[in-house]
Amino acid sequence: MKTFSGTVFFIFVSIILIGQPNKYYPLLRSTFQGNNAYQTVAFVEQRWRIAGNTGFNESIWYVEKILQQAGYTKEINGEVEGPLTYRIEKRKMNRPTWEPISASLSLASDNTMLLQYSSNRNMIAINSVSTPIDGVMAEVVYVGKGTVQDFEGMDVKGKIVFGEMSVRSLYVMAIKYGAIGVLAYDMPAYTQPEKYRNSIQFEGIPHNDSIKQKWGILLSYQAKERLKAAITKGKVEALVKIATRYYQSEELTIVANARGTTHPDERFVFSAHVQEPGANDNATGVGTLAEMARVTAELIQGKKYSPIRTITFLWGDEIISTDRYIQDDSTRAKGIKWGLSLDMVGEDVSKTGGSFLIEKMPDPSAIWTRGKEKHTEWGCSNLKESDMFPHYFNDFLLNRCQQQGKENGWEVNSNPFEGGSDHTPFLKAKIPGLLMWHFTDVFYHTDADRIEMVSPEEMKNVGVSALAAAYTLVSADETTSLLLINEICLNSLERLQTEYELSKEAIAKGSKRELELHILDAWTSWYKTAIEKMVEIPTGGSTNKINNKITDTIKVLETKNRDLQALLKK
Repeated sequence: MKTFSGTVFFIFVSIILIGQPNKYYPLLRSTFQGNNAYQTVAFVEQRWRIAGNTGFNESIWYVEKILQQAGYTKEINGEVEGPLTYRIEKRKMNRPTWEPISASLSLASDNTMLLQYSSNRNMIAINSVSTPIDGVMAEVVYVGKGTVQDFEGMDVKGKIVFGEMSVRSLYVMAIKYGAIGVLAYDMPAYTQPEKYRNSIQFEGIPHNDSIKQKWGILLSYQAKERLKAAITKGKVEALVKIATRYYQSEELTIVANARGTTHPDERFVFSAHVQEPGANDNATGVGTLAEMARVTAELIQGKKYSPIRTITFLWGDEIISTDRYIQDDSTRAKGIKWGLSLDMVGEDVSKTGGSFLIEKMPDPSAIWTRGKEKHTEWGCSNLKESDMFPHYFNDFLLNRCQQQGKENGWEVNSNPFEGGSDHTPFLKAKIPGLLMWHFTDVFYHTDADRIEMVSPEEMKNVGVSALAAAYTLVSADETTSLLLINEICLNSLERLQTEYELSKEAIAKGSKRELELHILDAWTSWYKTAIEKMVEIPTGGSTNKINNKITDTIKVLETKNRDLQALLKK
């Protein structure tokens, strides 16, 4: 029998280990009920949700009922009261909450109805106040893109300003010049507004206690075109009717815990934000996480699973609630080992055009984005090498999802770091944090983001993969840790090979060889640090086997880099 070189043998062993089925998947897939998550979405998506308002609070209470029925008990003296507990945190808000009731926009000349709230639920800009019951009628003044030059020579005092720009920016400018309200059109190209002519993305105007609050209306493509056509024919007056509520309230956050048996102060934290009025965004995150909490309770109570570290489930206001959970208790924060955000996780991709994605923590792909790596239409962040966050969590979660994808045909992709959801508070606190989401979605933030765009099976795939990841990490022993080190080693070698091929092509096209060599070094350094951090995985602490495996893995990685560097220098 022929012997293998060290590198080849290492990869061979890795493939054997990775091929072993994850023991949690059959258990989770038989327990997770996609229809349960879907029914929660059906309840939550009917409600226009902003922190403190009726729809937000009703959604929190709906989750509370799910937790109660699953066996979570309400905390009185803290998490130590039992293996399954929950609490609702209440905080007085420093400004009133808001919710829409009704609205309409019509042309006064012939009563042509341009928009109605019953069919365009995003037409009222957030923070708009009510008009008189009979509405307000005023001349509409078109200001184009709403620049300072567009306003020059315009008399907008006492009138309605219409512009093709962000409603927030238009409102600030128009109110300064004495307008009574604004009509704004601002639909990004990826929403395909000329095809989906009635779609409106929700936006808001500033809340300012120092001035008399006014209102804004958001226009669909169709309404915008009809209004512009009317203006070309002469003076146009519009009738605007808006009914909203502004009132003092409390902000609610609900936190549930499946308490670890041996290391309860170490934890994996899931978060899903409740606010935003859509089905996918983010009723699917709420529903998927609620079912994940139910599944966890069922398995613990049935003695089919026992977490050694704590698993925390959090529902609240996007970024704010997660950030507060981290910042309010420094001792608790030290024990948060991983954070995972569920945001837009249930799309029926055949209808939305989106793709399931894992947004990675900052790695070299966020700086040198090339090959199969690509940013979404959300937009990339301007990162420096010093912003990178080396950690095994990136590849670990992607591997868990891809493992399930191989079994049921689920398409799994990733994107370089962009930010903007509940993973960012973790990263800000130097805690590894990832985002599970879907993009690009033609219905993103629009009033077409409804229940018919949601897939129970997609939520099941996300929920099962997320729980498999958490269960693995909060209960990992030496054997599991060694398997994962092998797995990440294979990921790192594959990445270096990919980057080598890309660098080889780049040099042939004129890129500086020094830059391409540096990119290989950057990836090597990133993975070395990521692998070194894997000593934290075993719940019983690191062992000689684990330490030696990490040392050997890094040597293999460094050898691979040297070999590829030598080839690039030829």
